Amino acid sequence: MKSIFYTLLAGSTLWAGHAQAEVIEKIETYAISGTSGPALYAAIGEKGPLIGKNIRTIAHTNFTLLWSRKYKTDDGNCTLVSAKPKLTITYTLPKPAQKLPPQTAALWSTFFDGIEKHEHIHGDYIKEMVQKIEAATVGMSVAKDPKCVKFKTELNKVLSELFQEQRQRGRDFDRLEMSQGGNVHQLILGLVNSR
Repeated sequence: MKSIFYTLLAGSTLWAGHAQAEVIEKIETYAISGTSGPALYAAIGEKGPLIGKNIRTIAHTNFTLLWSRKYKTDDGNCTLVSAKPKLTITYTLPKPAQKLPPQTAALWSTFFDGIEKHEHIHGDYIKEMVQKIEAATVGMSVAKDPKCVKFKTELNKVLSELFQEQRQRGRDFDRLEMSQGGNVHQLILGLVNSR
């Protein structure tokens, strides 16, 4: 069962000069059972978010991005004059279903805080991608395109490139964090090596 811890709404400082940008960040949780570190981690393996066929992860960051765009067509040219993003980032994180014993609660708090920070870095990468999209596309123009058909093809090329860059950045970050001695690897060891 999922529950939302909180929702943040901000005209984030990432868009200090663009007060019309809307950024919503929310946390959803999935329930796990267990009262020891190893039991909680085993439950994550059974209930964690699916990121591929039969592949589960501890936590996941996803987003939806909508744009309100204004185009100008002068002399048969198509130009994007403004783009207002509405970005919703959803962090999916584990949450124990029952009260934990004090020692386990302390271990869980350290683990959870570290995982949440990790996911928020993914969120920062997404916000930076949106900034790059805005910078790369507002003012972009395509000649001899009065109906903005060719423009949208060119726009999709830019979007695809920046989406792929963000995904690769996220994969590289995960690889580093989950490698031997990486931050997430250390968080897992701290939780599962407890009793």
